[in-house]
Amino acid sequence: MNTQRTIVIAFALMPFALSRAQSDLSVYNEQTGRNEEIELPDGMGAATSDSLLREWNVRKYITLDESCLASSENPEFSKEEYTQRLSHLPNVIEMPYNDAVRQCIDQYSVRLRRTVSLMLGAGNFYIPIFEDALEMYQLPLELKYLPVIESALNPKAVSRVGAVGLWQFVITTAKQYGLEVTSLVDERCDPVKSSYAAARYLKDLYAIFGDWNLVLAAYNCGPNNVSKAIKRAGGSTDYWKIYTYLPKETRGYVPAFIAANYIMNYYCEHNICPASAELATGTDTILVNRDVRFEQIADLCGISLEEIRALNPQYRTTLVPGEARPSSIRLTTDALNTFLTLGDSVFNYKAEELLAKRQVEVPVQSTQTTSSSKGKGKTSSRGASYITVKSGDNLGAIARRNGTTVAQLKRLNGLRGDGIRAGQKLRVK
Repeated sequence: MNTQRTIVIAFALMPFALSRAQSDLSVYNEQTGRNEEIELPDGMGAATSDSLLREWNVRKYITLDESCLASSENPEFSKEEYTQRLSHLPNVIEMPYNDAVRQCIDQYSVRLRRTVSLMLGAGNFYIPIFEDALEMYQLPLELKYLPVIESALNPKAVSRVGAVGLWQFVITTAKQYGLEVTSLVDERCDPVKSSYAAARYLKDLYAIFGDWNLVLAAYNCGPNNVSKAIKRAGGSTDYWKIYTYLPKETRGYVPAFIAANYIMNYYCEHNICPASAELATGTDTILVNRDVRFEQIADLCGISLEEIRALNPQYRTTLVPGEARPSSIRLTTDALNTFLTLGDSVFNYKAEELLAKRQVEVPVQSTQTTSSSKGKGKTSSRGASYITVKSGDNLGAIARRNGTTVAQLKRLNGLRGDGIRAGQKLRVK
């Protein structure tokens, strides 16, 4: 059993399927002088707030101030006030005010008031993770609010088209960026790993389009659809000029992103109170190279099954498939210390009864990703290969092991310095 230990700051909400957003909105386009239909992102689904309130982690760590939420009064503000507030945000990404943005702000400040309160509470756990990943790749930090419109800050959110996690990756893109997806494991639900994958993807999209609003559009509907819209718009690379040539949801996507940035900063002006968030108990991770069930850990280590599930959203069942490759388990510090003290007793506890189910949960082998305990990377169908940084690694050692150079590693991963951390994924090819 490997006992590499890494302090992890993460907060996992339990699964729920995002409801379809409220009916399409009709917005006025000043450029065309007519009303157009836009569709809100899945993360603005009407049932999101109630679903979050029922989840174990929300009930344990987040407290809503119902007296504050009882007031649904949403003050009226002028176009000039909205424009001025948006201009005062310390952002690199252009955030203009228009009717589409206004209607998305109204959705958050009226219909989704409770959701905003919950997200402000959950943001205490997630925003630092997002900021670390974005900073690693030198991306605008306002992108930390992208998961607000994608998943309403739920790491196991599932869209109607099968995108999963905080950043809503589809399987093909997830594997391309080094996330493992099998019948047993779905790293799209891992807050840390998915955030670094999303940062790499956003950086690659910026290398293609060189404009952040186009990057956001491409993140939603794919780079090919954005390129087609640019051609149909006569070659314009202004998002608001190609706007009418994009899919309905993408027409609503950038306005929703602007509205999310607005409401997460100016919630007080709309009489929305943040939910109180109690910092979760400290957690550590441990790597295991044997199969183990959540039930075995829960019965022996003084931690509930619900909490293990919440801390390990990347596992689709209660099985941690350590025999396939070293796999991480995140536990509270006390539970992990008990796990280490008991050692083999945990793996042997009810093994015949619990691990016999392993035979019906054999993962579907992916032809696009491979990994081993010897540090071999995950290779996508496009030839990209990734490794996970181990404790004590440096860029020179990784370069030698993988037949490359430090300069090439920095270029592939957008690194400006030599600093790397254990658990970080690096592209080596």
